[in-house]
Amino acid sequence: MKYLIITATALLLIYLSYRTYRYLTLADGLASKIKNGAIILDVRTEEEFNTGHIAGALNISLGTIRERYITLDPGKTYITTCSHGLRSVKVAQLLKERGFKQVYNGGAWSDLEPVVKQNRPID
Repeated sequence: MKYLIITATALLLIYLSYRTYRYLTLADGLASKIKNGAIILDVRTEEEFNTGHIAGALNISLGTIRERYITLDPGKTYITTCSHGLRSVKVAQLLKERGFKQVYNGGAWSDLEPVVKQNRPID
């Protein structure tokens, strides 16, 4: 039982450390791109998107990106986001494979949202 508690505590600390690191590096790396007008590309399903999303984000799900990426401008900067960051990695890679040069993984939308709110250009 003691081993189980120690393992669970260690895993929790690792997870919290990762989330903190991810938030801090996310804020540093993407803030200037957001200030310069990067497009937030939310790759969750429409149903997930409708439960909450970053204001102004474009929603193209991972399941439809292979057909719909042609509607995107390869000359623009995109920051992909989803619920935890896994699907956004896949979409960022897929877009890069199709010639998009300025695509960045933004991770979880809930982590990216405060960075967007602080750095989005005022229209």
